Amino acid sequence: MTPIMSKPDAADLVVAARIRRGLSWSDIADELGAPLVWTTAALLGQHPMTREQAVQVCQLLGLSEPVAESLQTQPYRGTDQALMADPTIYRFVEALSVYGPALKELIHEEFGDGIMSAINFRVDIARRPDPDGDRVVVTFDGKFLDYKW
Repeated sequence: MTPIMSKPDAADLVVAARIRRGLSWSDIADELGAPLVWTTAALLGQHPMTREQAVQVCQLLGLSEPVAESLQTQPYRGTDQALMADPTIYRFVEALSVYGPALKELIHEEFGDGIMSAINFRVDIARRPDPDGDRVVVTFDGKFLDYKW
């Protein structure tokens, strides 16, 4: 019996197949009928997919059953520390380093003692035209979870 393919190995195959077939992440998400950011994260190894989703995306991308099997496994969530130095990813770290304390204060002021869930959570990305250069709009939409004592 062979081991289940690792999520990083499956993600590498998904990325290669997507590029070689000329598909965007949006094309794949539309085909699956799933949210764009969730689909992309799942295919990069951060969420498990259902059997149906995994088979559907592997058929779309011409990938084998071992990839579909891997896409269904429970992930170890998070990012390799080496990836945190990527300029795009680091800008999110930088933004939260600068604005995180203010956001925490404002959440507590508006909602009370609690946190924003990253489990009951949605995230979206959009482009907003601007005369000085297009803007990236990232929306975090998490359920408020109050601390109950």
